[in-house]
Amino acid sequence: MAFPAFFAQAPRIALHDPLAQLLGASDDGLIEYGYEDAVRLAGHSCPTVAGAWLMTVRALRALYPDAPPQRGDIEATFADSATSGVTGVIANVVSLITGATTDTGFKGLAGQHDRRNLLHFQGDIPGEIVFTRRDTGDQVAVSFSAQGVPGSPAAMPMLQKILAGGASDTEKQDFAQLWQDRVRRILEAIDQPGLVTVSPLPRAA
Repeated sequence: MAFPAFFAQAPRIALHDPLAQLLGASDDGLIEYGYEDAVRLAGHSCPTVAGAWLMTVRALRALYPDAPPQRGDIEATFADSATSGVTGVIANVVSLITGATTDTGFKGLAGQHDRRNLLHFQGDIPGEIVFTRRDTGDQVAVSFSAQGVPGSPAAMPMLQKILAGGASDTEKQDFAQLWQDRVRRILEAIDQPGLVTVSPLPRAA
């Protein structure tokens, strides 16, 4: 098995996870995540997975400008329901990186390190997702739009032919290359205006 080479070149992020440190999974609590981890979780690489990755990385960079983000101490609120469109896919990536879950996560130890009820849906929020630091209350809203990084016009007709069962092996390979080329360009454009919008929010009174 070999991932496309650009996976390793995508932006990476290291978080401090006190639970991992406590239980000896990491001697200093630092765990680094890369785009390939999101691909392993989702089982595929696409603009949605890339967008989820970039939104989370950009949000955490904004919330923690001078220190590693604290995994397990971050809440994420989505504007849409968990079953709307691709929200569930995006939420899985957010959960992977931040540790936030609904009611399915680790229950904690003596009231500490509880990962449940940190992931929320159908919130009345600006943007697509709002990330919140639980220690300070700082918040950022993020949104993603891949319109500025268009795919090849040939990609969708090729996909339709593949799904209809009429594509050759060569056509399937060509489609896969075109598809991942767009993902690569999205990941490389992390700081391109309009791709990922990050907006700090005032703290709640």
